[in-house]
Amino acid sequence: MQVKDIMVQPTKIDKSDTISHALDVMEKNDTRRLLVTHDHNLLGVLTMRDLTKELGSRKKGAKPASSLHVATAVSDNFVKVLPDTDIGDAMTLMAKNNSILMVSDNENIVGWITPQEVLENMKFVGYAAEVMNKKPVVVSPADRVSHVRHLILDNNMGRFPVIENNKLIGMVTEQDIAKAMRAFRDVVAGNQQDSRIKNLIVEDIMKRGVETVYSNAQISDVVKMMLDKNIGGVPVMNLEEELVGFITRRSLVNTLSQ
Repeated sequence: MQVKDIMVQPTKIDKSDTISHALDVMEKNDTRRLLVTHDHNLLGVLTMRDLTKELGSRKKGAKPASSLHVATAVSDNFVKVLPDTDIGDAMTLMAKNNSILMVSDNENIVGWITPQEVLENMKFVGYAAEVMNKKPVVVSPADRVSHVRHLILDNNMGRFPVIENNKLIGMVTEQDIAKAMRAFRDVVAGNQQDSRIKNLIVEDIMKRGVETVYSNAQISDVVKMMLDKNIGGVPVMNLEEELVGFITRRSLVNTLSQ
């Protein structure tokens, strides 16, 4: 199998578009990243993590998301490959660089591969316990959202289980934080943003009713659930309903590369 067999056309956005518009495009297209171009030239990639970082930055002052432009948040977190690159080699590159694959032919971008395409097209065998992170980073419902934003950037992770009294009660993601930060910038007066954001806690924005799997679940079943429900990570529980691990799309890509 070659890269061209599973690549897809990316959703594009121009560098002059606003960050607020980018969030809307992501939500509309159910995607976590956009291809950034200008005058038909590739500039980079805009991810939900980039938006989380940009919207929470004090360097941007109190400007609303509708006044911040995509160009300020674009990143180069991709690796270029040719359409006929072997998929095994491609998985190794993807895992090594913790990036997506930009497929180019004569300098023209003809598609890309993200963890989504990997999960949709590759075969997974084994059990959840074999691929899960056995020491997942967790947060409390009383933690400040600003603290979790720093965890996201420091650990390069997009989602965290929320634990209270040793029980899993929810999940908070970078998308939840990006939306909350946009709302603050759009609604709260600039001179009040710092104090108001400090009072925003995980419980205010987290999702309840989290999908989970057991440690003895087949990886193929975990992948199917993540695709069907479009979730980027799933907590792994033991038979006593205790959190014992966490599986992300990235961890599954890394498993394939090994």
